[in-house]
Amino acid sequence: MEATDSLYFPIFMRLRGQRVLVVGGGEVALRKIRLLLTSGAAIQIVAKELCGELSELHGAGKVTLLGAEFEAAQIEGCRLVVAATDNLDVNRAVATAADARGIPVNVVDNPGLSSFITPSIINRDPVQIAVSSSGAAPVLARRLREKLETMLPKRYGDVAGFMGRMRERVRQIEPQTARRSIWEQFLDGVGAERIYAGDEAGAERELLRIIDGKPVRGEVYLVGAGPGDPDLLTFRALRLMQQADVVLYDRLVSPAIMDLVRRDAERVFVGKQRNRHTVPQDEINQELARLALEGKRVLRLKGGDPFIFGRGGEEIQTLAAQGVPFQVVPGVTAASGCAAYAGIPLTHRDYAQACVFVTGHARADGTLTLNWDMLARRGQTVAIYMGLSTLPHLCAQLIAHGLPSDWPAALIEEGTSPSQRVIAATLGDLPQQVTAAGVSGASMLIVGEVVKLREQLRWFGESQA
Repeated sequence: MEATDSLYFPIFMRLRGQRVLVVGGGEVALRKIRLLLTSGAAIQIVAKELCGELSELHGAGKVTLLGAEFEAAQIEGCRLVVAATDNLDVNRAVATAADARGIPVNVVDNPGLSSFITPSIINRDPVQIAVSSSGAAPVLARRLREKLETMLPKRYGDVAGFMGRMRERVRQIEPQTARRSIWEQFLDGVGAERIYAGDEAGAERELLRIIDGKPVRGEVYLVGAGPGDPDLLTFRALRLMQQADVVLYDRLVSPAIMDLVRRDAERVFVGKQRNRHTVPQDEINQELARLALEGKRVLRLKGGDPFIFGRGGEEIQTLAAQGVPFQVVPGVTAASGCAAYAGIPLTHRDYAQACVFVTGHARADGTLTLNWDMLARRGQTVAIYMGLSTLPHLCAQLIAHGLPSDWPAALIEEGTSPSQRVIAATLGDLPQQVTAAGVSGASMLIVGEVVKLREQLRWFGESQA
């Protein structure tokens, strides 16, 4: 490959205890100094005036103020130099002096005067990733860094540290291909996940199992998929969705979210519909355990949050009883997500100082037993899950136990999705309006004076009813 003027050689430099001169005392210099401080460099500043945060760093002894005016002699003995003033003549003088002494220099936002440039950095100490556009498109490099940030767990560096500490133990194994296989099994299996969960002792046990040739253990990921919009998934949820071998998913998990699951993962639908349970809950519990004990990474993907009317607690009770490793990833629960997208705050200083989550799902015999006296109170919001089929009964009971018939209420259908509909009415007329609108999708019922704020706060595009 032929070298060009824009081609840079990437390099990582040890700066701990080394002198680094920064010329400039404003916000631009501060941004560079923040990065340099993470390397342990001995930072000296030349500036007529320091901005507020640099003054604090100087007062705390973390940086040294060398002088007010730049002089070429100040560069002597430095490992790096940074020019970060708003004066081109000063910056050029700094660059010339550094080049004459063979000291790398960076002039901020001026690649032509710089002998090195500062890349966008993803820091997972001791792992570091540098992204550069050779100074041509720094905004693009920053955007790429932001994308990479979402892909790497915050504890990624802890994995590297663990592997470094265990390296000698694994190094004794021959041949080299066997060592590579051990680390690949560790990274792809339960071991790395134990570190992400903060369980280093568990990670070491998993590594020893692999070294001893024991079967690789599987794990269950109990992941909340949120109310429908894929953008509401957490970074951790997305990472686990991408590495699962098999996924058991519910009816409430949207197709857009399923599209983000690893392409070659086995998919098993275990969703439940009203008056029709495709797979009994106990069978789901046992299937999760069986698959994990076979060594598979099992994703249990649930709409909303797995611990809010999602029966996630029952599932992990079975896993815990059988010694199956698992982790739980919370999701945006339907009440929070649907209300937010409908422009209805669940709490508000003037209208609701509490919020109650209940389920409106009737029992097998058709009865609905709730604490009506507790629910039919002013000064709170009631968020009712699975209440579409029992909506007339819910509204009638809330009125019968003390709320007025003109008390605000809203039904949100397919919340957070492009097909979201919101029917805002009162307890007295909401059932009739819902019937007239032909609502049949997954719905959330919100009862309380906060519903009155919807007309002012609505923001998400939706079909109107």
